[in-house]
Amino acid sequence: MNHRSFGRLGWQVSEIGYGMWGMGGWTGSDDGESARSIDRAVALGCNFFDTAFAYGMGKSETLLGDALKRHPERKLYVATKIPAKNWKWPGSASTPVSETYPPDHIREMTEKSLANLGIDCLDLQQLHVWSDAWASDEGWQRAADDLKRQKLIRGFGISVNRWEPANVLAALKTGLIDSVQVVYNVFDQSPEDELFPYCQEHGIAIIARVPFDEGSLTGTLSLDSTWPDGDWRNIYFTPQNLAETLARVDRVKTAVPAGMDLPEAALRFILANSTVSTVIPGMRKKTHVEKNLAASDGHPLSPSVVAELRKHRWDRKHVIP
Repeated sequence: MNHRSFGRLGWQVSEIGYGMWGMGGWTGSDDGESARSIDRAVALGCNFFDTAFAYGMGKSETLLGDALKRHPERKLYVATKIPAKNWKWPGSASTPVSETYPPDHIREMTEKSLANLGIDCLDLQQLHVWSDAWASDEGWQRAADDLKRQKLIRGFGISVNRWEPANVLAALKTGLIDSVQVVYNVFDQSPEDELFPYCQEHGIAIIARVPFDEGSLTGTLSLDSTWPDGDWRNIYFTPQNLAETLARVDRVKTAVPAGMDLPEAALRFILANSTVSTVIPGMRKKTHVEKNLAASDGHPLSPSVVAELRKHRWDRKHVIP
């Protein structure tokens, strides 16, 4: 496993981290399998784990807390997230910050996450939704600073809205933000336009999420794919979006080198960008862990393959209800 510097915080984190959304209660998730998958990831050198209170109302955090107890000898970096107080996604400029991130809510949720994880200090606390309309509010700024000064957190970050990677730049200018979590993959390359250059210049870490575009870039979806009631992908993959996505996936496949499958190429494309500190694929099974972490082997994609994959950028304008 290769490691990268986590921005100005200087942590050496595994370039492939662990996204724990699916462990919070997705259909088919199993706590025992989740625990074995985490343990396998630790054994293979993964040391960055991204969870959130909203993932099963603390369940994912609790699973990670149990893993921390099983591996006291390893430094595992813990990143979690605070849901908006009104529990609405995505963040909207029309919503007052008093309804999303008032200082007492930030403090309360941080304390709940610490209890779920069974630790005294979070490596990284993040705001789970965001709008730069809130950037100048002194309340969340003071709360973030207080959490650091009181050593309840080491770093503070923001997870930005899908398809709005620049909707965080005003917050970054406060100097309080140590990391940004953003959707970045073969299709979603727009973070490279403004966000990545700013973060690179100011030492802000980048966490790349959704590397497989909610599953399309695994190459396993079809026009007949269905998901259980309540699954996010029912909203994301509307019939029209699914059809267009699959057509684009077929074209991406033509750029994948011989001897490599699509998901491996998707991960290696992200790793080809040195601005990315870590990428966090969702993993619920040991087989997922072993396959995904194998992409961190020190053998990057050739520049010509990266150039071919860049041609598949897709600037979507969807608005998720």
